[in-house]
Amino acid sequence: MKILIIGNMGYVGPAVVRELRSQHPDAIINGFDNGYFAHCLTGAQTLPEHLLDQQFYGDVRAIGVEQLEGYDAVVQLAAVSNDPMGDRFAAVTHAINQEASVTVAKAASRAGVRNFVFASSCSVYGIAEGGPRKETDPVSPITAYAKSKIGTERELADLDGEMVITCLRFATACGMSDRLRLDLVLNDFVACALSQGKITVLSDGSPWRPLIDVVDMGRAIDWAIQRPADNGGRILNVNVGSNARNQQVRDFAHAVAAAVPGTTVSINTDAPADSRSYQVDFGLFESLAPNHQPVMTLERSIAGLIEGLTRMKFADADFRTSPLVRLHVLQGHIAEKRLSEDLRWQANS
Repeated sequence: MKILIIGNMGYVGPAVVRELRSQHPDAIINGFDNGYFAHCLTGAQTLPEHLLDQQFYGDVRAIGVEQLEGYDAVVQLAAVSNDPMGDRFAAVTHAINQEASVTVAKAASRAGVRNFVFASSCSVYGIAEGGPRKETDPVSPITAYAKSKIGTERELADLDGEMVITCLRFATACGMSDRLRLDLVLNDFVACALSQGKITVLSDGSPWRPLIDVVDMGRAIDWAIQRPADNGGRILNVNVGSNARNQQVRDFAHAVAAAVPGTTVSINTDAPADSRSYQVDFGLFESLAPNHQPVMTLERSIAGLIEGLTRMKFADADFRTSPLVRLHVLQGHIAEKRLSEDLRWQANS
């Protein structure tokens, strides 16, 4: 098997590479990334890319058929990856997350790729009252990020050919990584507990948010790169996570506080309603991928973050303005004229 992971040098990529290498030791596994966050290593003893056969560098907006020939599976992780970045770079979010993803999928199909995997998001459900959302329920994307994900899914649904396409609607990512992000709800809470002894919940704590550890994202991608068309259909949109991890934001805060003795929790009960509140039904994923179900509990994800941050000697109480928040990394590149406003590397950088 020959696999290409596009966007492998971000937060999720290292866990995906590790899982695929573990499950397919004899496979050829290559990475393709533009390196925005290549330097954002967090406690890794070796570069995560040492598990790859080759690392290629380039812009996902410029990938052509010739770069995809010979691959059995292509995994598209590359994205402007959260709501604050989507707000700051709305046009680029659409260009990278949607236009480039669809272009890559079309090129992959022409190149004879067997399986194409797109990292989508449960955020497409937006404000979703009335019980856990299934794949057949209406979507209500609120942010540029969520709109780009559902836009890609809809365009991929129109692709002809034989290539099996799997859009994985991931729950909110969490967990330790060789390139850790702290601009994610659970990761933020653990960082608060360790650096401040206090977790400040910016919402009223009531929003529902399913979580998935990056370890389990890797497991789901391993399933998707091998999925035959008769297991869910040639083109499949599927929620990826665990019903057991549909929880409210305040539950995360209290679970972290229990794991870090002495931590207090402050919830802003006067905060306006958070527009990102949704429960998700993961029953379809459970039926289609019984051998690739999540194994990381909330407690294990928290423990992994505590261990990793402790190993890093993390103690930055002002981490929300640090390079551990991806928006600040991009803004730093732009300020130093390494990147243009449309997130292209500058020739004189």
